[in-house]
Amino acid sequence: MTLSIDGLMPSCIVSVPMLSALLITFVPFRAQRRVARLSVGMSALTFILSAALLFSYVANPRPQWLSSGWAWGSLYLDPLSSVMAIAVAGISLVVHVYAVRYMAEEPGYARFYTLLDLMTGTILLMVSAGDLITLLVAWHLIGVLLYFLLGHDLERPAAQRYAFWTFFTYRIGDLPLILAAVLLYKAYGTFSLPELFERIAATPDAYLVFGMPLTIAVGLLVALSAFARSAQFPLHTWLPYTMEGPTPVSALMHAGIVNAGGFVINRFAPVLMHAGAVLHLVFAVGLVTAVMGSILMLTQNDIKKSLGYSTMGQMGFMFVECGVGAFSLAIYHLIAHGLFKGTLFLGAGSVISDARKQDGVPHDDVYTFVVERKPVASRLPWMLAALVTVVVPFLVLGLSRWLVGGNFVGQQGAIILLFFGWATGAQLLFSTYRLRAENPWRTMAMIVLSLAIVVAGYTLIERAFDLFMYPDRAIRERIYAAASIPPAIFDPLVAILTLAIVAGWFATYYTVATGKPRSADTSPARLALYSLVSREFYAADVYALLAQTVLALSKRMNVWSRWL
Repeated sequence: MTLSIDGLMPSCIVSVPMLSALLITFVPFRAQRRVARLSVGMSALTFILSAALLFSYVANPRPQWLSSGWAWGSLYLDPLSSVMAIAVAGISLVVHVYAVRYMAEEPGYARFYTLLDLMTGTILLMVSAGDLITLLVAWHLIGVLLYFLLGHDLERPAAQRYAFWTFFTYRIGDLPLILAAVLLYKAYGTFSLPELFERIAATPDAYLVFGMPLTIAVGLLVALSAFARSAQFPLHTWLPYTMEGPTPVSALMHAGIVNAGGFVINRFAPVLMHAGAVLHLVFAVGLVTAVMGSILMLTQNDIKKSLGYSTMGQMGFMFVECGVGAFSLAIYHLIAHGLFKGTLFLGAGSVISDARKQDGVPHDDVYTFVVERKPVASRLPWMLAALVTVVVPFLVLGLSRWLVGGNFVGQQGAIILLFFGWATGAQLLFSTYRLRAENPWRTMAMIVLSLAIVVAGYTLIERAFDLFMYPDRAIRERIYAAASIPPAIFDPLVAILTLAIVAGWFATYYTVATGKPRSADTSPARLALYSLVSREFYAADVYALLAQTVLALSKRMNVWSRWL
């Protein structure tokens, strides 16, 4: 490990947005053009420096550590920080440009750009922090700045309420990470992350906390902190209700800020590779969150809230990837999600405008044939379509893994991710089957070809990304080994899930193809399920009840205290 650095590029990347926020305070308040030009220009410079830093690291792949001369304030350049820096700077640049016109009619224009620049600089400081104190300071400041950004409109009570809700949840997420830092410093006597990870690798089981290894205790605390920041169940309720803030803030939050949980888990990978039980917990929580977020996304009638639950589901899937040991894949997913989710939020207004002009509700066959004079669409035979849906995604995913090579069959994480890919590909083909088409054979062939291209490209990129993020093969194998489940449990579970998925898809196809009436729509079970989903699994109601209980208890204590 080299503890020196040639040049000050990492510190410049963090300093440029901070300098922009400082300069904006000296620009005349009414000069919006000057504020926008200054902030966007500085953001573009930050992105250029981040790209140059990444290219420099690729040319000379050697981790470097920049010390400030104190116990904190150091920066760390490694694959994780270099990749995250360019992703954060790129998304921030897009948000800066979008906000130039979007926020033009809003009060506090200069204040908004000041907070936006401070947020960008703080996130860059977090991803490049080289010691525990710097990481904690940036981790805390992100929550504070997000509170002010979400509550930017001071005249909207709902925005202030949910901004405080987010702030409170973030403070809950701060406490476990602070305790983890205290335990690590007390055990190993250093704040420096590279030195700390070297000492943990040398003696991972040398210290105990309440009878358990220190690595498991710290890993659990890090995971709890990540759960709060990345909206994992049951700490997810703040995320879907933050849509009262400005759209650029929603884009930046869902594209970057909420991804902090995935980053911190990767940063503490040298600790979690010795805490297999914690990885199993991360997998379970991520799986529940992914399923709940996906279900709730499909039941919303508000586009921004639907995108919020979509982010929750994607964050859950990212934690599933971490839980099966695919740490580098989680970072790749994090970046890809940030790009497309930021685009969706920034384009939400256009979608709403288009929906007002064309509702997109399909017409029946008679209207299509008589009025629009188009041939009636048709479908493939349901049995053939079902076989294609079940078999094709499995073959595409399996062949893509085989082409890449490696001992993927022995890695349980790859098998679990193949299940998710299989279900997703089947869902895509089933959606195409339900839409009908004039030429269903051609449509199905194009979908299958597109799926093959996307999956093969995704697999190749993921493999290359894995080699870049974790070039040491021993570390990769150690992470996968820590995340593995005993074969006696894993193999029967895979067989049961396979049969359940195949049976479920065939039953779904048969129901759609035969057009049987849904006589059970009003059954108690279906109504109970509808109530559960429409009330968002009662999570917000439980928190509201707890808040009322605490307030009632505090009132009683105030009354009792008068008699003391």
